[in-house]
Amino acid sequence: MKDIMGMMKQVGQMQARLKEMQDDLAKAEHEGQSGGGLVHLTVDGKGEVKRVRIDPTLMKPDEVEILEDLIVAAAVDARSKVDTAMQDKMAEITGGLPLPPGMKLF
Repeated sequence: MKDIMGMMKQVGQMQARLKEMQDDLAKAEHEGQSGGGLVHLTVDGKGEVKRVRIDPTLMKPDEVEILEDLIVAAAVDARSKVDTAMQDKMAEITGGLPLPPGMKLF
């Protein structure tokens, strides 16, 4: 019975750390960029876009498609940084134990 109580205590602690991690990640901002730094896009830990910065040299009517592609590329870059930060935090909390495929804790 002691083992079950100890395990329940550990589960409770892990849940508290997960909640704290989620809050920290939601507040964090990550910047993606593309076009050699001509487009910057900032997202929060949930992947929501917060800011877009575009170098004025890209503001040409005949290059709209290029600008659109660069914005998408910057968003992908920023999102990958969010995912990496999330994986790093999860590794800290779980002690590096891998989760089964498809299992998400948040």
